[in-house]
Amino acid sequence: MIPGGGQPNMQQLLQQAQKMQEDLAKAQEELARTEVDGQAGGGLVKATVTGSGELRGLKIDPKAVDPEDTETLADLVVAAVQAANENAQNLQQQKLGPLAQGLGGGGSGIPGLPF
Repeated sequence: MIPGGGQPNMQQLLQQAQKMQEDLAKAQEELARTEVDGQAGGGLVKATVTGSGELRGLKIDPKAVDPEDTETLADLVVAAVQAANENAQNLQQQKLGPLAQGLGGGGSGIPGLPF
């Protein structure tokens, strides 16, 4: 190896890759603990999901409940959960995007690694 140039230090590359993996795991754990909300019907239905997309809570305002029209309520529930999941995906991009880029995201990274 040529000092100050030539081939990169393989040990150093492996250490950097391991640190990035650890950072990614920490970010994923944080996402699993972080809760985000979504709502529909002007707040009549609110859904809470984790940053990783797990549904944790659902609040339905009594004004949204019409025994004659359960389809609208179902649509509001679906819309609220979708909104919460979109917020979770945005959070994932914020937390994991920079880490994926650091690992060479998009298939142009380190050969042999799936990112």
